[in-house]
Amino acid sequence: MKTRKVLALAGVTLLAAGVLAACSGGSATKGEQTFAFTYETDPDNLNYLTTGKAATADITSNVIDGLLENDKYGNLIPSMAEDWSVSKDGLTYTYKIRQDAKWYTSEGEEYAPVKAQDFVTGLKYATDKKSEALYLVQDSIKGLDAYAKGESKDFSQVGIKAIDDQTVQYTLNKPESFWNSKTTMGVLAPVNEEFLNSKGDDFAKATDPSSILYNGPYLLKSIVTKSTVEFAKNPNYWDKDNVHIDKVKLSFWDGQDTSKPAENFKDGSLSAARLYPTSASFAELEKEMKDNIVYTQQDSTTYVVGTNIDRQSYKYTSKTSEEQKTSTKKALLNKDFRQAIAFGFDRTAYASQLNGQNGASKILRNIFVPPTFVQADGKSFGDMVKEKLVTYGDEWKDVNLADAQDGLYNPEKAKAEFAKAKAALQAEGVTFPIHLDMPVDQTATTKVQRVQSMKQSLEATLGTDNVIIDIQQLQKDEVLNVTLFAQTAAGEDWDLSDNVGWGPDFSDPSTYLDIIKPSVGENTRTYLGFDSGKDNEAAKKVGLNDYDKMVNEAGEETTDVTKRYNKYAEAQAWLTDSALVIPTTSRTGRPILSKMVPFTLPFSFAGNKGTSDPLRYKYLELQDKAVTADEYQKAQDKWMKEKEESNKKAQEELAKHVK
Repeated sequence: MKTRKVLALAGVTLLAAGVLAACSGGSATKGEQTFAFTYETDPDNLNYLTTGKAATADITSNVIDGLLENDKYGNLIPSMAEDWSVSKDGLTYTYKIRQDAKWYTSEGEEYAPVKAQDFVTGLKYATDKKSEALYLVQDSIKGLDAYAKGESKDFSQVGIKAIDDQTVQYTLNKPESFWNSKTTMGVLAPVNEEFLNSKGDDFAKATDPSSILYNGPYLLKSIVTKSTVEFAKNPNYWDKDNVHIDKVKLSFWDGQDTSKPAENFKDGSLSAARLYPTSASFAELEKEMKDNIVYTQQDSTTYVVGTNIDRQSYKYTSKTSEEQKTSTKKALLNKDFRQAIAFGFDRTAYASQLNGQNGASKILRNIFVPPTFVQADGKSFGDMVKEKLVTYGDEWKDVNLADAQDGLYNPEKAKAEFAKAKAALQAEGVTFPIHLDMPVDQTATTKVQRVQSMKQSLEATLGTDNVIIDIQQLQKDEVLNVTLFAQTAAGEDWDLSDNVGWGPDFSDPSTYLDIIKPSVGENTRTYLGFDSGKDNEAAKKVGLNDYDKMVNEAGEETTDVTKRYNKYAEAQAWLTDSALVIPTTSRTGRPILSKMVPFTLPFSFAGNKGTSDPLRYKYLELQDKAVTADEYQKAQDKWMKEKEESNKKAQEELAKHVK
């Protein structure tokens, strides 16, 4: 879906497992604890049931609980559901709602019990309102697709039932071994029908905490646009003993002064801070606090450069003629041209604008689905993809798809691919140089530097007589409106865009690869500039119908995980060879200063309840002094060993839920 999930390119968020903890009174172990940090994008609503925006989910995932959540080892554990079972055929999931689950107002007053019917109401509302996240479950739950398309008017025929007040049951179309990981997402969350009806169109208004009810660990107390977001611990929450932070305060930051977070960390305003190695003050800071600079682990969010293969708007452009517009369109439809961009783009230089030269490699990513996201038959997903990719041509034989290194940058390959593209395009009447518009937030220093770096490496490799990157420096809101927040493909006003990324919704490769299916993908416009489901001519020209078929065939394999992952690896290999979506970096893997106790946060590579970035405040613990790199490494080593054992036990427990 677009939930958490389509993310604006990070430039200012303090992106890390364990960022930004502060404590009033100067102690993390005494008195009231306050967690203070920054945010960069205001939510346009609080509607956790329908939104596809990270800016909303970052807030609502801390105040709304679904059926399950993640522990610190990535295991799914009870939340609103205290227990669950699955039928032997894998089609029916039954959840028992805990008796002590309650709804509260933003003032902490009890409103009503959380009941099974609330989950039914939530899904019906999400479907009726055409939730941006609906694709996540539309083909999964029996009868939901027909209802969503209007082929059925009776929601009671959909495979979700409130058996009684404490029992909700889902019936699926086919087995999904990863179904439970979907229950952490907002589209499957509950809502109280009486409250929903009382609010009408005022339900979940962006700046009104009283416009939603709360059943999670925190209450939203206030939102002031481009200023602050404040939370308070829910004192009556069923699991309040695992909520250690009393208050949370987020402060808006536009990213212009990249030395500010570290300064605020040192003066006590923040007790963790994202560091910017390219800032003028970093060398001095490194000398002063080098033992406390910690590089976090890479996460599963993948940032990309998208290619607009069917651009319709030209409000923000440097093109001066229709001929230039037509030439650019034809060039982006040519695979060799796109591969020249992929091979000619120096990602290490690009990443160093954010992470510095020493840390640049720590965030690099080469394929859309992270190479270690899933494993089967002793192979990582990346290994499976490599086996398929080499069959596409010699250019892929020596490519390394592992994280934390640039396996794609190769100027000689770029020149060779461009030579093939230029010959073919000239035969079509294309004139050179090709002008490529890239929008960027002019107030975010590192974002501008990254785009400038990409421009420099591509123009140096391919020559300005062949390709020119025209950087469009815009206001932040303008950039968001023509990329992340564009409502239709007609609003996607760019040729290349590095302004979005994707974080997975659930633990299966389909969570990445489904989103750009030309038939029903929810984010084809965000990444590729066309609306899905409309038989787009550009999509057909670049072969996306073949991709659609590959992804569909992979999804139909429901019994053999190894076969399923190999089929998805085939689709990822096609996507990589197509160079339609060019991966750049992960969201984490970046340097921080922090007083957060390492590895106390919930963890998962997927879903809304176990991600370490954006942060989930439940379970988080603080310490008085800044974490040292040595402390962090020891904690990580310990966590890795414990995680392996915990995950093994959790897998053994799964068999007990089959009834």
